[in-house]
Amino acid sequence: MVDDVFTSPDDVAERLAAVRYLTDTATATTVYLAAALEKPLLVEGPAGVGKTQLAKAVAEATGAELIRLQCYEGLDEARALYEWNYKKQLLRIQAASPDTAWEQTHDDIFTDEFLLTRPLLTAIRRSEPTVLLIDEADKTDVEVEALLLEVLSDFQVTIPELGTVSAVRRPFVVVTSNATRELSEALKRRCLYLHLDYPTPEREREIVLAQVPELAPALAEQLVRTAATLRTLELKKSPSVAESIDWARTLLALGLSDLDEAAIAQTLGVVLKHNSDHARASAELRLPAR
Repeated sequence: MVDDVFTSPDDVAERLAAVRYLTDTATATTVYLAAALEKPLLVEGPAGVGKTQLAKAVAEATGAELIRLQCYEGLDEARALYEWNYKKQLLRIQAASPDTAWEQTHDDIFTDEFLLTRPLLTAIRRSEPTVLLIDEADKTDVEVEALLLEVLSDFQVTIPELGTVSAVRRPFVVVTSNATRELSEALKRRCLYLHLDYPTPEREREIVLAQVPELAPALAEQLVRTAATLRTLELKKSPSVAESIDWARTLLALGLSDLDEAAIAQTLGVVLKHNSDHARASAELRLPAR
């Protein structure tokens, strides 16, 4: 696990706050238990509410190395776990003496020298403190979950040519999901579960000010109230907390001190990324034409 194991949920909250990640009691408690019980942590919720950032914050707060597996449709074992360096193997075969037995050549080319490790195997083999982030697991094919099950059950990986590789030191594992599809019950059983949702405006104001301390508190208040209003509309993609933070930085960059209708219209592209959402927001908020 991570080097400095958290001593309590309060310790989690304090140390994550020190790296500008604010948590509630449920989040701090679940992170603490994941570390204490050496269990993977499954974090579900809408995009942009801080799931990925939680893993990054744990790594920063504990001085661990962050290893990230970005999931996507079509992800396979070669990209997630390992593959062999076939070109290098071919060169070794060609360089072998003609009278060298194939068994000897076979044993020679299937060694660590020819192994290309990907995120899962890299995290398993590390002896240093590691946070393994399996990001957006719901975007992978169902078949990939079988691979994750072996890793998350016993923290080991079977390589036919080399045998079983077991973790020297278990990584702190964070699996994120936007819940675009239901993950298997087998995968969920191996994890502790945490759901993150959009924060209250009060909490979001604290988050924005923690990330953008130069922003005036009154302007931060306007920003989060506007973001909350936008989330009540029927949009294709509601503004995320990450986009609220980007919005705050945008207002600073433009030197704006008031988020009035003109300022919202001018900067709406920072938080809304679909033209239909712009049209709906403009109509609902009665913004001036751009």
